[in-house]
Amino acid sequence: MEYAPVIGVGTSAEGQARSLWYDAWVRLRRNKLAMLGLGIVVLVILLAIFAPYITRYDPTEQLIWTEGRAAQLAPPNAKHWFGTDLYGRDIFSRVVYGSRVSLQIAIAAMGISVFIGTVLGALAGYYGGWIDEVISWLMNVIYAFPFLLFIITVVAFLPPSLTLVYVAIGLISWVSIGRVVRGQVLAFKNQEFVEAARALGVSNRRIIFHHILHNVIAPVIVQATLGMGSIIMTEAALSYLGFGTQPPTPSWGLEISMGQDYLLSGKWWWSIFPGIAICLTVLGFNLLGDGLRDALDPRLKQ
Repeated sequence: MEYAPVIGVGTSAEGQARSLWYDAWVRLRRNKLAMLGLGIVVLVILLAIFAPYITRYDPTEQLIWTEGRAAQLAPPNAKHWFGTDLYGRDIFSRVVYGSRVSLQIAIAAMGISVFIGTVLGALAGYYGGWIDEVISWLMNVIYAFPFLLFIITVVAFLPPSLTLVYVAIGLISWVSIGRVVRGQVLAFKNQEFVEAARALGVSNRRIIFHHILHNVIAPVIVQATLGMGSIIMTEAALSYLGFGTQPPTPSWGLEISMGQDYLLSGKWWWSIFPGIAICLTVLGFNLLGDGLRDALDPRLKQ
């Protein structure tokens, strides 16, 4: 996919950049599915931020000590909207607080991925030669291993923690962004505005990080948005397998893992509601990412 360069010096260039982003926003608003995805993402973020004001119970509170055995595996009702688990904990509270864990890991891991992928991709695309060969070889090595298995290998030998999870995911998932940035830098590095900067004696570092990467923001945003859903799924899978969030911290993947043994006995709510939360959140990011990809493509301006 090609993206129009945001070239600029002075007021006219700033106006051009604002116009490009404004046109992208107009196209995004016309995409109903993208706006649906944006609404889902905003809703999940608001739930994570205002979790203490939305829920009635602490997610780790075992209500069997205050409400008796009736609070154990209680089905959804007016008091507990998503029911309770084996320990009498309110599942609605755990699902809402679980959004904090998922978003925290997704944002932190994606931040690491964007940083590593952008820097290495830019260096590989701009300098070429042996630098490009080494970085491209590293990308191919990481791609050669199954993504989840590679992360499990990293986290299996260290005590599980949230920090370890997002660092491990970030160190592995940068490859797709690195390839996107490398391709975009290869396309831009020989254009006229870069040649003009070289003729003026601008350093390579400034050309890469000020002139070229300024034009790579759009595809990086798209790739990062689409990757958020994958990271949430990866975190849920790690928690499900016991390598991610540990009890009693609420996590969507952990809730599914703990509740799966009770599905056949009719206690479906323990696993189903966290599963729905994962599906909706991933769907929201994917719809938004697809919409951004279309909105930021200048070929669709008409």
